[in-house]
Amino acid sequence: MTTLRADPSAAVLSQGRLARWSTVVRKRPFLVLGLGLLLTVLLSLFVGRYPAPYWMSPATLWQDEMARQLVLNLRLPRILTACLLGMTLAASGTVLQMIFRNPLVEPGLLGVSQGAAFGAALGILLGASALLMQGAAALFACLGLALSYLLARRVRYGGWILRLILSGIAVSALFSSGVGVLKYLADPLTELPELIFWMLGGLWGVTWRDALYLVLPVTAGLLVVYLMRWRLNLLSLDDDTGFSLGAAPGRERSLVLAAAVIATAAVVSVAGVVGWIGLLIPHVARRLTGADAQRALPASILLGGIFALVCDDLARILLAGEIPLGILASFFGAMLFMVMMVSKNIRVQR
Repeated sequence: MTTLRADPSAAVLSQGRLARWSTVVRKRPFLVLGLGLLLTVLLSLFVGRYPAPYWMSPATLWQDEMARQLVLNLRLPRILTACLLGMTLAASGTVLQMIFRNPLVEPGLLGVSQGAAFGAALGILLGASALLMQGAAALFACLGLALSYLLARRVRYGGWILRLILSGIAVSALFSSGVGVLKYLADPLTELPELIFWMLGGLWGVTWRDALYLVLPVTAGLLVVYLMRWRLNLLSLDDDTGFSLGAAPGRERSLVLAAAVIATAAVVSVAGVVGWIGLLIPHVARRLTGADAQRALPASILLGGIFALVCDDLARILLAGEIPLGILASFFGAMLFMVMMVSKNIRVQR
């Protein structure tokens, strides 16, 4: 009777490959993340329900005119919008968490997303154009952030983190109730279904016009945030320390926050409310690159684009009827966040 034994050299070789791969990821995270984003974009072009479920052969582009038009006019602008959505929410989450020195802050928690949702919903009811809808979303997003900050400054108990969280919850609830009022006033046959599906978050109606509307505000906002990334470390300190190190805390914080909020409002006005990306992705990026914003912010941008694009691909292919992007982003974001919390690499102070 012969016995099978595992080859120890194969196990050693496998461990060596994993060690080399982890070393590459650790030393060159931007190369790995950039290639990962590019690969995800290319694969997303051939993922869908036509001409066959789940996958389309690249040769179909030259054989099927309808498939070619589908990729060029529907999938490509949607992929671009998904990338911009994930990049913007992840970058905004990183900026807000560092400036407010709070690891639990994200655009949805400080009234930014809910304020933008209220402005966009108001634009839908008033029949505003896409440009006016983006303007209303940006206005109410800035108003939501300002109200959260001012209310936190007025609260007389608790630390800054607790006050900011409580203020953000209150302001978000205020705008959520406003959205509820708009739903009640909406036409139940035409406007109400559009509002409900828009609040769930999704990119099913995105065209080249929507994508092009996003390019300018999102690119400008991300560019400002990226160029200021080396200042975020100073802006995360208190005002006196930041000023002594050569920063102008008030002016620079206002500039970075305005860029992040305007970009967030733009993507929310098109995609609806998509949660968890702004909370989860900055934590993952910091675990890959460290807490330095010069490395954590670009990593967040790339990771956010990958995460949003993967969630949108799954939303398109899992069922014949499309799943809203906001549902899948919340599901996978919450699952990954729970995994991170129970990870052995996390140290808890007792």
